[in-house]
Amino acid sequence: MVTVDRAKVFRIEDNASAVIVGNPFIADVAMFDEKTVVITGKSYGTTNLVILGRDNKPIVDEVITVRASDNDVVSVYRKASRATLSCNPVCEPTLRLGDDDETFKANAEQATSRNNMAIQAAGGAK
Repeated sequence: MVTVDRAKVFRIEDNASAVIVGNPFIADVAMFDEKTVVITGKSYGTTNLVILGRDNKPIVDEVITVRASDNDVVSVYRKASRATLSCNPVCEPTLRLGDDDETFKANAEQATSRNNMAIQAAGGAK
């Protein structure tokens, strides 16, 4: 079980030679080293993870379920439209799959713009 936009770390017994994710739109899997696996939830759903050992035999063959976080989240419904707020301790808009298209796009544009300004400022400080 993994949460969207969060990473989960686990260790495996044997050294890995390959990592296969059934649906990379649901989860991203990276090897930190030969025995440390990092799974990041990207979208809701279920997929599988296969890790092959040095002999190309599966050492891990598991189902990954990615879900939304229920902690400190408030959903506001206006008829069929939904907007999501992250509330800890003050409520702020957050990007969540399934929100109203207009709300999601506006929040995404603001987040992208803010990130671009931070990147430009960091480049200008060098």
